[in-house]
Amino acid sequence: MAIGLQHHPDHRKPNGDDGDARPIRLALLNGFELTNRGLHVDIPLSAQRLLAFLAFQERPLLRLHVAGNLWPDSPEARATANLRSSLWRAHQSTPKMIDAAGQHLRLAELVEVDVREVISLATRIVDDRSVGPNDFESAQQLIASPGDLLPDWYEDWVQFKREHLRQLRLHALEALCERLTRAGRYGMAVQSGLAAVACEPLRESSHRALMRAYAAEGNNGEALRQYHAYRKLLHQELHLRPSNQMEALIQQIRTAT
Repeated sequence: MAIGLQHHPDHRKPNGDDGDARPIRLALLNGFELTNRGLHVDIPLSAQRLLAFLAFQERPLLRLHVAGNLWPDSPEARATANLRSSLWRAHQSTPKMIDAAGQHLRLAELVEVDVREVISLATRIVDDRSVGPNDFESAQQLIASPGDLLPDWYEDWVQFKREHLRQLRLHALEALCERLTRAGRYGMAVQSGLAAVACEPLRESSHRALMRAYAAEGNNGEALRQYHAYRKLLHQELHLRPSNQMEALIQQIRTAT
C-alpha cells in the first residue's frame, strides 16, 4: 500500500517557503485524519494507533509502556517489535512526527491535535467559574467541536479516553450555559444547554441548566416543555422520576408563570 502525501501542483516559492506553512495536524474527533500543510497523509492502521495513543499524553512515555498498552495480549518481545515497526511506518509517512529519544516516545511539538485543543478549552471553562469576556467565543468553539473520539475504535484505552472527553465537554457546556445565563446572554446560553442535552439526553443537570436559561429569558413555557420532555424520556428509558432538585426548579418556574 502506498504511503505518503497526495500530490498536488507545487506553487511554493523557489526557496521552499510557501508563505503559509501549516503544521502537521492530527484529528481524532469523528475519526482519524492526518494532514501535513493541509494535505491528507495516508498512514497504516498500526501507525495510526501509535500516533493516537501518544496524542493523549503530552509527556514522554516509556517504550515498554506504549507497547504494552497497544499490544496487551502479545509477549513483550513481540509487542516491542510491533512498536518498532509502527515507528518506522509513521516515519515513512511523515518524518519528525514522533520524538523517539532513548527509551521514551512523545508526539513532536510541531503536531497539532484537535483533542488536546478541546480538552484545553473545556478544562479552562470548568476551572474558571467567573463570567469572562471570552465566554461567548468559548461557547461557540465548544458547541462546534466535532463528535465522538475515534468512534470506530474499540480498544479499552480509546473507550476510556472517549468517556473522559465526553464528560469533560458536558461539564463545560453546562458551566457555560449557567454563566452565560447569569450574564444575560440568553441566546448562546440556550445553545450551550441544547448542545449538552443532545450529547446526553438522560443527563438531568443539563436539562436543569437549559430550563434556567429559558426561564431567565422569560420563556417559561419553553422551560415547562423541556421538563415534560425530559420526564417522559426518563420514564420511558429508565422507569425513573426526576430528582427533587428538578421538581424544586419546576415549581419555581410554575410559580413565576
